[in-house]
Amino acid sequence: MEDQQTGMVNVPDKKPLIVLAGPTAVGKTALSIRLAKAINGEIISADSMQVYRRMDIGSAKIRPEETEGIPHHLIDILDPEEDFNVVTFQRLAKEAADQICARGRIPIVAGGTGFYIQALLYDIDFTENEDGGEIRKELEELAKKEGPGVLYGMLKEVDPESAAAIHENNVKRVIRALEYYRQTGEKISKHNAQEREKTSPYNFLYYVVNTDRELLYQRIDQRIDQMMEDGLVEEVRALKAAGIKRGMTSMQGLGYKEILDYLDGKTSLEEAVYILKRDTRHFAKRQLTWFRREKEVRWLYLPDFDNDPDRMVEKIRQDCLDQKIL
Repeated sequence: MEDQQTGMVNVPDKKPLIVLAGPTAVGKTALSIRLAKAINGEIISADSMQVYRRMDIGSAKIRPEETEGIPHHLIDILDPEEDFNVVTFQRLAKEAADQICARGRIPIVAGGTGFYIQALLYDIDFTENEDGGEIRKELEELAKKEGPGVLYGMLKEVDPESAAAIHENNVKRVIRALEYYRQTGEKISKHNAQEREKTSPYNFLYYVVNTDRELLYQRIDQRIDQMMEDGLVEEVRALKAAGIKRGMTSMQGLGYKEILDYLDGKTSLEEAVYILKRDTRHFAKRQLTWFRREKEVRWLYLPDFDNDPDRMVEKIRQDCLDQKIL
């Protein structure tokens, strides 16, 4: 409905939501806390690794003393043996957002997993692909016998758009895309594109924080050096001793599989750290590619604000007022 005096669109029936996304190590965590303080918000983590208990260093999880009293949701809610996927995230994030709104506060979704954010914002329907049955088993067996490259090649044949958006080593998502095609005869990329055209159930603002590439890469390297100092090797060693295995979802995160290779004698520690830094830089680049494809994104380029987080928060607060979120 449009306000006849101002010409602005009012969405009184939609719940408010702020998204603060961006590549790894750009500074989303600190900014989200400042923002939460400024607009009476609570934070929902959109990170696929911070959900796991005992996986603190490698996931760059916020420490309790760093939250500054701001409630955080979807952190430390699963054991490393448990599976976590976009469907689970969507359900839990919707529940958290509803509870935050019921308290009269603003949900702030912070993280770098673009697919998760998209699923929440547009309420994407995944039900068609929940039960893979025999097809899924067949594809999983093929991946075990012949490696992920074979499945990825199959996906490139039938759905090149999905192949361009999914990393070859993300076997679960490759299988999901192939499975959907086999079940329906339709590309999952087409289905997802149709779902993205849905109107969001939220009155939202979607921000992506970015900075100069060289500075971002420098911050990534510094973060990994700090992780090593903080005891990443010991953290992975303890998980391995507790029976957490390479194939589990929790061990697919950057930082864990590389250190596991070192602990298993496949690489030297120096090599493992080098690979971790390189792959994290590549991951940040892929994250930015994803966000550039998203509609309705507002970019926050740190140098434009003289790297002053307070100026960025004031910009977001003003946008919230303009869009009647506050």
